Amino acid sequence: MSTFEIKDTFLLDGKPFQIISGSIHYFRVVPEYWQDRLEKLKNMGCNTVETYIPWNITEPRKGEFCFDGLCDFEKFLDLAQKLGLYAIVRPSPYICAEWELGGLPSWIFTVPGLEPRCKNEPYYQNVRDYYKVLLPRLVNHQIDKGGNIILMQIENEYGYYGKDMSYMHFLEGLMREGGITVPFVTSDGPWGKMFIHGQCDGALPTGNFGSHARPLFANMKRMMKKTGNRGPLMCMEFWIGWFDAWGNKEHKTSKLKRNIKDLNYMLKKGNVNFYMFHGGTNFGFMNGSNYFTKLTPDTTSYDYDAPLSEDGKITEKYRTFQSIIKKYRDFEEMPLSTKIEQKAYGKVKAGKSIKLFDILDTLAVAKTSSVEKLTGMEASGQDYGYILYKTKVPAASNTLKIEDGLDRIHEFKNGELKAVLFDKETAKPVELTLASGDELTLLVENLGRVNFATKIPFQRKGILGRVLADEKPLTDWTYYNLNLDKAQLSKIDWNKAEEGIAGTGKITSPSFTHMTLMVDKACDTYLDFTGWGKGCIFLNGFNLGRFWEIGPQKRLYVPAPLLKEGENEIIIFETEGKTADSIEFFAEHKLY
Repeated sequence: MSTFEIKDTFLLDGKPFQIISGSIHYFRVVPEYWQDRLEKLKNMGCNTVETYIPWNITEPRKGEFCFDGLCDFEKFLDLAQKLGLYAIVRPSPYICAEWELGGLPSWIFTVPGLEPRCKNEPYYQNVRDYYKVLLPRLVNHQIDKGGNIILMQIENEYGYYGKDMSYMHFLEGLMREGGITVPFVTSDGPWGKMFIHGQCDGALPTGNFGSHARPLFANMKRMMKKTGNRGPLMCMEFWIGWFDAWGNKEHKTSKLKRNIKDLNYMLKKGNVNFYMFHGGTNFGFMNGSNYFTKLTPDTTSYDYDAPLSEDGKITEKYRTFQSIIKKYRDFEEMPLSTKIEQKAYGKVKAGKSIKLFDILDTLAVAKTSSVEKLTGMEASGQDYGYILYKTKVPAASNTLKIEDGLDRIHEFKNGELKAVLFDKETAKPVELTLASGDELTLLVENLGRVNFATKIPFQRKGILGRVLADEKPLTDWTYYNLNLDKAQLSKIDWNKAEEGIAGTGKITSPSFTHMTLMVDKACDTYLDFTGWGKGCIFLNGFNLGRFWEIGPQKRLYVPAPLLKEGENEIIIFETEGKTADSIEFFAEHKLY
């Protein structure tokens, strides 16, 4: 057994230890590639790996837990330990991470009276229930129990959100009661009140920043002294890149010269964790969003301009950081154990297509409501994806107004698209002539719940208010939960679909298109969706993520382990009525 302590410096078995760490989110990387990414982390010179644990994939439904596949953090920690890497774990309840709702499960919105991230008994009880299952799986991975975890974080960047110290102490106590014995840390922006409000007695404050290490380390030192904290300086998130949002004009990158200057200073004066060392991919519907002046949903790629690219390639930034780290610690590169190849599979022709409206009752159970206020996703038992509402208009009207609808809404009259509303537009009246008996259909997309700052408690999705025709509320709604999971997609009857209509202009409403990719050898590849509007793509039932023609992302990364030799089924769900007659698989990525 070993020991890890925080004094004026970090001490490993009583001897000074400098943390040089890199962030890898196991849940953004297929498990077959975990070892490859960890080996490359070690070869860059890092001695530690840092990761979050998202509550929403660990307990996707209340009382239902997942600890396998992309959720098997114990396997990830074991692999890291076998490679001689220590670990920093930043567990839930909240992680931010540009992840859906910052890692909080959306089902908490169905708990009466619950307010997240503060002193609130319904919230506390659900965290207690979660930690009773989570913490026992972390205890034996601690360094003093024979594992490799040296630090554990309490919450995440709480100073940006609140200043309820009783909440922070609640989490600290809960973790100690659950058997966590390694030292605690907090992490916040090292600026004024944010850094102070995020601190917790008994936990080392660390800073999150991307530049100007010299003045920020000095500021952290002053504020730590002011609050009576002693200990080493550490940048818990050295932002050496940034994330992309749909609609950005270009892929976000950092200034390498600035990174070099800051890294040298931090390695001279303290400790560092690269955020991100390897970003990975927001598979499925798990991307987060930000909201400051407007809604900005994150792309499927979480490349982050990291030293290791989204698909695990070594970059110039990697080699540069490696050469800097060699000045501060001795290490040798180990041979890589995972053979990864890329292949261009070329064009795949579109097969059969079928309109969403033609198979609604096959895909989902129709639910009805006669009340004026519509039922949102969470209240109807849905977490992610789309929800569709329809009704017959009882009387003629000229304007339509939606109260409390999020995030993106397609309005259809008798199956014909009349308007697409996004973000703030959803609250504005739309000129729409409706006659008595017309069918009104509203397809609503959850673009990814906000993961940062004060809008987190207000992330219920779908339509939560009334729909008004000439200021009169419509009732007698039928709605369908379209989570588009593997079970739901399996209900599509392709025998009723039409061959060869994708890309011909015959599809003008949301649709599913089927394709078959033949594979002789499974390799990494990159799916180009040029010519398609917006939606998501499924490979053998696995949700590769969202696509959107507005960019900047132009291709979806397809890791080889998701492919199989022979036939591979591809299903594209497209919402804009904009399809092409094919897609193409390339051997190179293209983020913009």
